[in-house]
Amino acid sequence: MKKDLHADICNETLYANIYNKYSKSLHDFLYYKYGENLNPSDKAQEAFIKLWENCKKVTLEKAKSFLYTVANNLMLNEYKHQKVVLKYQNDAPKDYTNETPEFLLEQDEYYKKYQNALAKLSEDQRTAFMLNKVEGKKHEEIAQLLGVTRKVVEYRIYSAFDQLKKELENFKIK
Repeated sequence: MKKDLHADICNETLYANIYNKYSKSLHDFLYYKYGENLNPSDKAQEAFIKLWENCKKVTLEKAKSFLYTVANNLMLNEYKHQKVVLKYQNDAPKDYTNETPEFLLEQDEYYKKYQNALAKLSEDQRTAFMLNKVEGKKHEEIAQLLGVTRKVVEYRIYSAFDQLKKELENFKIK
């Protein structure tokens, strides 16, 4: 049985010989298999870095297999990453609107008027109105939350609605 002189490849000279022997062919393998877009040079270098980090675990006979496997996995991971990036680039929210500046200004002004009108409501009216219209709660749920009857909740909501209609022109709620 042949005894191996080097159980691992942590010797710098041995590692340099492995690098010189396989770096070009590893790069070419990655380039031919995946093309230039996924940076085969970088992935080949990363594979050699991982080989050096794991030099105690990798024997000379397994070095080539380790390099090619690691480099191939790095390229596959990069490919998957690029697919995710592409998906999110296509789904990216647009940072513009089709509204005119005048419309946006009117919208801001109306919102300020709405906030002022809400502030003028009594606390009971505002609470019942916001629970119903903003949070979508039913009259019975609001009554239970506030500890009042359903009729009181209905009165508070409708009186708030009437007051908002007086304060704001074109005020409509579904």
